[in-house]
Amino acid sequence: MSVSRHKVLVANRGEIAVRIMRACMKLGHDFVALYTEADAQSGHVRLAREKGGEKSLYRVASYHDANEIMAVADASGATAVHPGYGFFAEDFRFARRVTERNRKLIFIGPSWRVIRDLGDKINTKRLARTLEVPTVPGSDKPIYDELEAEEIAESLFAFQAEQGIDKPLVLVKASAGGGGMGIEEVHDPDMFRSVYRRIRNYAMRQFNDEGVLIEQRVHEFNHLEVQVLASRTGEPPVHFGTRNCTIQSTGRQKRVEVAPGFAPDSISYRFNGNKVLNDIVDHSLKMASKVGYDSVGTWEWIVTPVGKPFLMEVNTRIQVENGVSAMISRIKGDPNVDLIAEQIRLGLGDEMGYTQSDITFEGVGIEYRIIAEDPANKFAPWIGRIEKYGWPEHDWLQVYTQVPTDDPYEIPTEYDPNLALAIVWGKDLEQAKARGKQLIDAFVLEGKDAQGRPLKSNLAFLKEKTDELLEF
Repeated sequence: MSVSRHKVLVANRGEIAVRIMRACMKLGHDFVALYTEADAQSGHVRLAREKGGEKSLYRVASYHDANEIMAVADASGATAVHPGYGFFAEDFRFARRVTERNRKLIFIGPSWRVIRDLGDKINTKRLARTLEVPTVPGSDKPIYDELEAEEIAESLFAFQAEQGIDKPLVLVKASAGGGGMGIEEVHDPDMFRSVYRRIRNYAMRQFNDEGVLIEQRVHEFNHLEVQVLASRTGEPPVHFGTRNCTIQSTGRQKRVEVAPGFAPDSISYRFNGNKVLNDIVDHSLKMASKVGYDSVGTWEWIVTPVGKPFLMEVNTRIQVENGVSAMISRIKGDPNVDLIAEQIRLGLGDEMGYTQSDITFEGVGIEYRIIAEDPANKFAPWIGRIEKYGWPEHDWLQVYTQVPTDDPYEIPTEYDPNLALAIVWGKDLEQAKARGKQLIDAFVLEGKDAQGRPLKSNLAFLKEKTDELLEF
């Protein structure tokens, strides 16, 4: 290892905190972990205590309090901060504070300017268009003129018809809004003008800005991603393949991820699947190079039924599904790829030490998000006590979890009831699917809520969806 020994503050919880700590140990770095009262029984707390002792654990009131995190960094002597995903992972102000305070720390993620620039969806769309990267059709700036708005809407309805979309939709939303406020869908072109006026007036009342965005809304698409990695030493960015994240909850939350993103060798598509995958990889790397990207990141794409890809957004962080990309990747033939460890190593200033030609891919990976929820009731979270929990070990399986397998575990009500990430590998899609169903059948997950009713989970939903993976 060419960089000096560091102490990394893990500013997160659960399975991602476990994986960051293990990556630090693998690289020879120390770590500091956080926990709240609700997480006292979490596996990430147990691991920190076992491997780092009490001095490596700090209790905080909230994972959302930047002042508390900075206080822990100073008290522990941390030299770097890893935000994991969620919380502060894509908060450019937090990243800037970490790196520009009097006692400077290293932020293990992209530079704050990159987070700021790519976190703005309008800015990202403009940048992409300057590089001739296809983006979701629609306005890349707030529209104030009704005639211009109608022209954009007409072009979007016509475009969706060309793509073979049966029920085209146009999204009209207040450009200054957020959190789902000031958004309407338009199915009928004749209704567009009245909806536009209603949203414009709403935006003026609520935000004192009557700017409106007009965008395409496509339901019949596949959701693909490109996993990018870049260093801080000037080497060209590389990619670790593609993923398909189309299997989602009713609230558009991912539930199954597959790598690579299509399987043209075993499934017939209406388009050239390999070309689509190669195109989105090339576009993603072009943008990463242009902005000077310097960490892990994910370029998110939608692909229409006729194989047209459009960039949705860039996620400037490690993602939940990084493990399924690592599962099919090889660096100079080594199958033990750890993208979190690579993110830490490069974030602390090490050189990459390999190029794209050194990265190869083998087989198919499937990642299941095992969650205490009720898919039949709009994926409502289940709260209660887990009494039995476990799975058989296989050389083709990795399971990441914060839930203890040897003690009962009360699911904290303060956080999402995510229990585990289970990643299976197969030499091809059929073998990966068969192993996935084998795992789900053997997975032990039992418990009761406060009224004694049995635990609800999404295991049956995951098994059902396995049969249709990568079909389009």
